[in-house]
Amino acid sequence: MDERPWLVVGLGNPGGQYAGNRHNVGRMVLDELAHRMGVRFGRHKTNAFVAEGREAPGGARYVLAAPETYMNESGRPVGRLVKFYSLSPDRLIVVHDELDIPFGALRLKTGGGHGGHNGVRDIATVLGTPDFARVRVGIGRPPGRQPAADYVLHDFSSTERKELPLLVGEAADAVLALSTDGLAAAQQRFNAPPAP
Repeated sequence: MDERPWLVVGLGNPGGQYAGNRHNVGRMVLDELAHRMGVRFGRHKTNAFVAEGREAPGGARYVLAAPETYMNESGRPVGRLVKFYSLSPDRLIVVHDELDIPFGALRLKTGGGHGGHNGVRDIATVLGTPDFARVRVGIGRPPGRQPAADYVLHDFSSTERKELPLLVGEAADAVLALSTDGLAAAQQRFNAPPAP
């Protein structure tokens, strides 16, 4: 078995005022994974909060990381983490919110464009490649004429919050499946059909 850890990065903004924002769903998934593994986050010299653990005894190793920077500056801490743990981008899984996917749906992919997501864009720029895995958590488009930048920085609605634990749990399952079963099998299991 490959003993190199998987680096799982949950994107979001630091600080309590952002904790419940749609933009922070990646960090919510990270918290769920840490809870399952029974590990706690601590400050790391790479400018991120980091927790290390295994899903099961003897199972794959995971480094769960939340950059301490704002979303659009996620690249530098991720680059430092990749270097610190001597990893290549094929051991990186980035979990982030996605406007172009309906709320409650997931899509998994490796590589490709950033879809206007500044956190993903910055990571690809710093690493020099977009070829890392992403678990894209659907938050849907803003209603009416609300600007996307405002929408992502608002908390989930009361209706969404009822379904959020299920979505976060499913995204955590997807991270584990991606790392243990591979992309194709995980996509078959978790990818939502394209929006009509």
